[in-house]
Amino acid sequence: MTEKALRLGTRRSKLAMAQSGQVADAVSQVTGRPVELVEITTYGDVSREHLAQIGGTGVFVAALREALARGEVDFAVHSLKDLPTTQPDELVVAAIPVREDPRDVMITREGLKLTDLPRGARIGTGSPRRMAQLNAFARSRGMEIETVPIRGNVDTRIGYVRKGELDAVVLAAAGMNRIGRSDEVTDFLSVDTILPAPGQGALAVECTADNADLIAALAELDDPFTRAAVTAERSLLAALEAGCSAPVGALADLPPLSAPLERGDPHADGQTVKEMRLRGVVGSTDGATLVQLSTTGPVPETHEAAMALGRELATEMLAQGAAGLMGERAH
Repeated sequence: MTEKALRLGTRRSKLAMAQSGQVADAVSQVTGRPVELVEITTYGDVSREHLAQIGGTGVFVAALREALARGEVDFAVHSLKDLPTTQPDELVVAAIPVREDPRDVMITREGLKLTDLPRGARIGTGSPRRMAQLNAFARSRGMEIETVPIRGNVDTRIGYVRKGELDAVVLAAAGMNRIGRSDEVTDFLSVDTILPAPGQGALAVECTADNADLIAALAELDDPFTRAAVTAERSLLAALEAGCSAPVGALADLPPLSAPLERGDPHADGQTVKEMRLRGVVGSTDGATLVQLSTTGPVPETHEAAMALGRELATEMLAQGAAGLMGERAH
């Protein structure tokens, strides 16, 4: 007899359905059980207000968590960057799979790169983080651009460019990859130009804390490095007391080697030096002021070590005036 299907709670957007479908396939392989998608509408999906106005933190998450608490679904998939930094005791993030490309991308008219955009180009994004860094980059290059707040799904946003209403829009590379539309991207924006949102490109697979069997099964999908990286990024966000729609960017990754490895070096066999670099940025949305710092240390082997790395960098950023640049404070 076929085992009872596991119920996976997901938002209804095309992107959410695509990434939840990928997780469903992986969970089915691990457990040998069928997985059915349960579509749930969140407040963030139905509200037409900009995320900064509705308090971006958790607006795409609450309805999924309520469905978990009521037992309507067995587990849920979130875009990790949407999760509030405080985790409820009754829920656990049982898996953070290998991260997709964390970069932001640009889709422009006539296939232009960011640096090729005409004077006065109008760039659409609903993210204060992207606005701050785009405007700062433009200032540094003597470019004149206008960042325009927009909302909507991928089709809606790209439509602004196709119809000629905007010169460009900025989206997440991970989302474009997951829905199979990366061929429409005209510019992959370097993280040296725009740091992504904390946790961007990663997924969180969440279930109730009392479901030990499911927690153990989902843990098979967990990637320890991705978990350590996003934990450090989100610790930075939490220590800054910033919500997920505040103008904060962060990325933890493996730093490039500063010099070629010599023959005989223990790392010369292709193994990467075990260090993690955490970069953070906070900026005013007009790009006039940025606080951008980084720190490098051993790859954290515990949750506490990853949290400490984020708190350490946040302390340095606050000392440089980061608090005065954040329009939203988390509660």
